[in-house]
Amino acid sequence: MKLLVISGGTHPYAESTPVLMDFLIQAGHEATLTEDASVLASADLGDFDVLVFNTLRREGTTLTVDEQVGMTRFIGGGKGFVCLHISGCAPEGWSEYHDVTGGGWIYGTSTHPPYGQFSVSVDNAGHPCADGISNFLTNDELYTKLGWRDGNDVFMSAYLDGETQPMAWTRKYGNGRVFATTLGHDGLSFKTPPFQRLVLNGVNWAGITQAK
Repeated sequence: MKLLVISGGTHPYAESTPVLMDFLIQAGHEATLTEDASVLASADLGDFDVLVFNTLRREGTTLTVDEQVGMTRFIGGGKGFVCLHISGCAPEGWSEYHDVTGGGWIYGTSTHPPYGQFSVSVDNAGHPCADGISNFLTNDELYTKLGWRDGNDVFMSAYLDGETQPMAWTRKYGNGRVFATTLGHDGLSFKTPPFQRLVLNGVNWAGITQAK
């Protein structure tokens, strides 16, 4: 599949994005990388099958209205979207972004304990994005108190202070498919084999067009 990977922002993307690109390409995908979100408002966006966000779009890098419109038309029109970690954080002035992602980080509300190792549970082994994955340990950030929308199919979770926290889910947006995970903070997180399998499963699932 042809993937457009958008990176950049105030996160350790210099560590994580090269690992991401490597395993996407090794899996046979044609992956194009950019930090310039203006492509979301261009006709070139239609050349791709799946949009992959490994980026934090806030303040100086927040998405313009034209970029927001182009992105929602792309996904709603039947293409795929893969949203990793803090990429689910809604850009300023665009709370509707969580209608696309199904939820994500909200500044001033969401939290996480210090970066460290924790266990991730596969709650629905029959979900196509869980294929080949069993419960695993990862080094990452465990997000809590996320923004949330109805319609998410959560298939992976973690536990913190006796509460279940969603780690990965899928949803539909218009005719498009959306895969999201809160995992994927840094290079070490991205080097975890089950995480790589999770992302590849998500790409393959999201790339199944829903357009009629």
